[in-house]
Amino acid sequence: MINQQQENEKGILGGAGLWVLVATILGSAIAFIDGTVVNVALPVLQEDLGATISQTQWIVEAYMLFLAALILVGGSLGDHFGRKRIYTIGIVIFALASAWAGLAPDANQLILARAVQGIGGALLTPGSLSIITAYFNESNRGQAIGIWSAFATLTTAGGPALGGWLVDNASWRWVFYINIPLAIIVLVILFWRVPESRDEEIGGELDWLGALLATLGLAGVTFGLVEASNLGLTSPIVIGSFFGGILALVAFIYVESRAKTPMMPLSVFRSPTFTGANLLTLFLYGALGGALFFYNFNFINLQGYTATQAGFAFLPFTIVLAVLSPWAGGLVARYGAKLPLVIGPLIVALAFYMLSLPGIGGNYLTTWLPGILVFSFGMAIVVAPLTTAVMGAVDVSHSGLASGVNNAFARTASLLAVAIFGLIAFFNFNTQVDTRLASSTLLPEAAQQIEVVREQFPTAVIGDEVDISGKEFAQEILDLAFLSSFRLMMYLGVGLSLLSSLVALILIEGKKPDAAPEPAEAETAAPLAG
Repeated sequence: MINQQQENEKGILGGAGLWVLVATILGSAIAFIDGTVVNVALPVLQEDLGATISQTQWIVEAYMLFLAALILVGGSLGDHFGRKRIYTIGIVIFALASAWAGLAPDANQLILARAVQGIGGALLTPGSLSIITAYFNESNRGQAIGIWSAFATLTTAGGPALGGWLVDNASWRWVFYINIPLAIIVLVILFWRVPESRDEEIGGELDWLGALLATLGLAGVTFGLVEASNLGLTSPIVIGSFFGGILALVAFIYVESRAKTPMMPLSVFRSPTFTGANLLTLFLYGALGGALFFYNFNFINLQGYTATQAGFAFLPFTIVLAVLSPWAGGLVARYGAKLPLVIGPLIVALAFYMLSLPGIGGNYLTTWLPGILVFSFGMAIVVAPLTTAVMGAVDVSHSGLASGVNNAFARTASLLAVAIFGLIAFFNFNTQVDTRLASSTLLPEAAQQIEVVREQFPTAVIGDEVDISGKEFAQEILDLAFLSSFRLMMYLGVGLSLLSSLVALILIEGKKPDAAPEPAEAETAAPLAG
């Protein structure tokens, strides 16, 4: 057994400290990279597998569903049975599921593999920081988390570009295969140098019933929203699934209010600031997740970018966010969390509007970059104050729980937003296609080809092998219909951002003149990646 006190006396990189950092950084990188590269690969992946819009959504949603529903249980499992053990199991599951995803012969197999990835992600994601917190003492812990956070930012920034390069130069399957060698390295280090730790004083049973109800509830609601594009809004399956999910979520709240050791204690929501911060997370991160789902389809299918170019297109967002976040943390010290959390979403709303303006074609520097930079600035103002508001609204003893709940809200926001945005976009796309077809003079064979490919939205492209008269005009109808849906998604982003600002104005507590400001925690409560 490694003597932790002696190890810490050797400095942050002395003894096993270096290896603890490497294992947790690489393990987190697997989840962070996977969370960003898959979106870049979606347009090519959908076309290659012939996936429908609902299947394409499920490729993202299957992962997010289990990650959002089980991430709180994943943290508790580590406390109960050993943080290294649960982290290791998470890495193994994630790696095996990545191999399955890379080998998937069709969309349904890929969806199942992504669901298993989500289970692995729920075990490993909370494990990295908990291992760091348990190993390093107070004098070294802040620096260790700072190093971890810096590398997390780098992997988040490089993920889309790496994914785009792999898609263009190898295959979309390598987006998943790349996780395997990283996982092997992490496992070797874990078994070789990382010590085990657990909470020896923890009591009570795990909240398995709460986890089950959360999973069933989110799954039911998500299934109803996603499958409505296939089965129709009036389908008994869609209606039954959606309202069954709502009932399960109501039951989840009831169980959490009665459980002795709930996975999400409702008592923390007695704080208006904590409730407001999580509602803001739900709305703002929902806007972010829903909009980002469609960006790469626009860049690749409509603007003609390569996957690599699409991956680099949003790189300024992460760079600006990383550079300005320390400055935004200083805003909290001067003005408190409320003012930045009111102003930041307003700037994000402006950015969404700016991103709705570009048409088809044009120079990236004058069409997309200005909106992306404004978007980056707005989110930079939000992230650090949001973390401070979440962590400062509860007792220090509940800081881990507060971070976990907010993390779960961020994942749930993306999960629901992709389903809701996708449903609205799909119906708008079909309405636009019908309207344009009714007023067009297309020959029957061209109109028939539109009917063939429209179900492949958002990758509704008439292939080069199709030789029909009026093909270019037919593709223009599809492109303009997609552009209309994309703009509608940006308008939804505007609305959700404004709602986030209103929530902050009403619920977030303002700065107390006689209170010394509390520094923001190094751990990001609502991560932008993963």
